[in-house]
Amino acid sequence: MKVLILAAGRGERLRPLTDHTPKPLLQVGGRPLIEHMIANLSEAGFNEFIVNLSHLGEQIQAQLGDGSRFGIRIAYSLEENGALETGGGIYQALPLLGHGPFMVVNGDVATDFPFTSLRGCPEGLAHLVLVDNPPHHPQGDFALQATKVMADGDPKFTFSGIGVYRPELFAGCQPGKFPLAPLLRAAMATGSVNGQVHQGFWMDIGTVERLRELDERLAQTNVKVVAK
Repeated sequence: MKVLILAAGRGERLRPLTDHTPKPLLQVGGRPLIEHMIANLSEAGFNEFIVNLSHLGEQIQAQLGDGSRFGIRIAYSLEENGALETGGGIYQALPLLGHGPFMVVNGDVATDFPFTSLRGCPEGLAHLVLVDNPPHHPQGDFALQATKVMADGDPKFTFSGIGVYRPELFAGCQPGKFPLAPLLRAAMATGSVNGQVHQGFWMDIGTVERLRELDERLAQTNVKVVAK
């Protein structure tokens, strides 16, 4: 299964750090965020990666190269006229992702989620990893009924930014900038989205404060990091 790392975002909430350094190259635990992510996914057995690029993307490509020094292969999906949001970014990368299911990792998270558990997913069009709602997102995103992810219901959980998708989820889409959520909600309405709740460590590191918190945590523990 190929993995798409979403790395095209501007990182507005992390300015001024991201004015000259793309968020994936900000350091925690003594190395760039994206290298933590690649290492953890590689340890889980994934070795074919696509990275989407926009803001300062040339720096990311120069840092990672073709992936050979990590023992993996990396291809790039360049969003030359600005980031295409999650849906548009995935759609543009589809030719690189192939015809089978693929994983997408939202880069601005850190987690100890066991990625090997996603092999064989999804049964429908998508499989989402949900987490308990963090303090900055108390309303959550989706509900889970048995293994089915629903747009409405209680309790709500937060989408972790980790999912496995079939290319068919994007049937009928057109190139350009668009979000992923409407596609997922439409698929949920037909019972085509499965999911699970991860109750281990997870953090959205979209702010300077959380970036520092993660850096401090890494200095004290061996938590696995998946981050943009």
